[in-house]
Amino acid sequence: MTPSRSRAFVAVGILVGAMASGGGLLARGFASKPPQGNTERLLDDVLARIQRSYVDSISTAELLNRTVAGFLEELGDPNTVYLEPARLKRLAENTTGLYTGLGVRFDAREGWPRVIAPLPGSPAERAGLLAGDRILEIDGRSTRGWTDDETRNAMRGPSGTAVTLLVERPGRSGQLPVKLVREEVHRTAVRRTALLPDGVGYVDLRAFSDSTERELARAVDSLKQAGMTSLVLDLRGNPGGLLAQGVAVSELFLDPKQTIVSMRGRAATTPQVFADSAPQAWPTLPMVVLADRGTASAGEIVTGALQDHDRALVMGQPTYGKGSAQAVFQTAAGGGLKLTTARWYTPSGRSIDRMVESGAVGRDDDAPRFRTDAGRTVFGGGGISPDVLVSERAALTAELALQSALGVRVTEFRDALTAYATSLRGTGRVTSWDTPVTDDMLEGAWRMVQARGFALDRTMWNGARSLVASFVGREMVRVQLGAVAEARRTIEGDELIQRAATVLRSARSPRDVLSAADSTAP
Repeated sequence: MTPSRSRAFVAVGILVGAMASGGGLLARGFASKPPQGNTERLLDDVLARIQRSYVDSISTAELLNRTVAGFLEELGDPNTVYLEPARLKRLAENTTGLYTGLGVRFDAREGWPRVIAPLPGSPAERAGLLAGDRILEIDGRSTRGWTDDETRNAMRGPSGTAVTLLVERPGRSGQLPVKLVREEVHRTAVRRTALLPDGVGYVDLRAFSDSTERELARAVDSLKQAGMTSLVLDLRGNPGGLLAQGVAVSELFLDPKQTIVSMRGRAATTPQVFADSAPQAWPTLPMVVLADRGTASAGEIVTGALQDHDRALVMGQPTYGKGSAQAVFQTAAGGGLKLTTARWYTPSGRSIDRMVESGAVGRDDDAPRFRTDAGRTVFGGGGISPDVLVSERAALTAELALQSALGVRVTEFRDALTAYATSLRGTGRVTSWDTPVTDDMLEGAWRMVQARGFALDRTMWNGARSLVASFVGREMVRVQLGAVAEARRTIEGDELIQRAATVLRSARSPRDVLSAADSTAP
């Protein structure tokens, strides 16, 4: 039995153990006539008995947490869980996009937190923090070896409170004290935008928080003003979020009265249908949606609605397959119960629940079939199946060999490449987002890797050249030129984005996109 399942039977296990080791005493306890069927008090009775008589002391809070986690596990629904206060707070931050802190993206590199980028308009940006800065201390405490959670918790706090960072900046000697004041920071749902050649717009949407629809509308309007004539909406890796925002985003691209999603709870309840209520803002805009296994929840609602109404071509990989909706109920203990209350269905009637986990890319031949508005065949179950299935680029044999040779030192290897990319700062060698990674740069990266104690075969290194060059290129642009330039380089080097752009360049209307895709099939 797994540990999670055993929690559900903690009370039963204790009683069984008592029967095995203390039968005489237990027999006397059951000699009298048992009470008749008062199951409402069963849980209270068992918990009280454990607290009074169990051989080891268990706090009430721990016992209740184990009990709740156990019987929720027995429902067999991974989306129904108890959220302790800290997890409930993180969920609130994810759904609102708001938190109180410094507004800086970071990750652990070489044992220290290092700045990836300050958020626009944040205290971190106003204080002058830059990509590549290494954070040595927070309020006088060394951050060496800290986890991301430890760093995040130290940066956050009540609005208006001060925090002092000690940073080390590449290309500059000495250490810099930076004083900041915490304030409410909004984490944007639109991660990046770009206008690609031939009027192809690109928007990367990373979450469905309570401002997603407004942010997306502003981004699309801005791109339209800049000359956009078609749109790539990237929902890859988008875990979803608020149902209402999934509906609102869908409304931006659909016509009045078109169904977006229907929700069905218990059998006795009437299905709830969400339909478009306003004319779409950009009715002639050709559109491609990018999706993958990380596209879930509200991201799947949008993908399914636009696919069923033939409003956008879906490219990529099958989505996650989360076809249920949850509500969060706050508990007296300060936590929350995230409870599945309904299953949802696309406009054509599809449930996309992925019942069985599988690593295969593609669709089950026995999957139920449905029809879009234009009569195209779409499939139920196993997530949203894309119209154009594009598998992830198969890693070259040499690249796989390199990863295998690195083993558990993959992170250290990445840190070595980042250190080399950072060393280029201030040298004048990185002047634009498309600065090429030269042979000399790759040789410098090789020397850095050797200096860090990696005994790699040179032939293996040369075989993984493209992988190394891609990573070094992104890192050197991020550190030298910032997040916008890094985003441009990332977009230009993304094979799926470029393939979607190729489809859109030959389309003059939303309907054209569906037929244009046929000519790009491999």
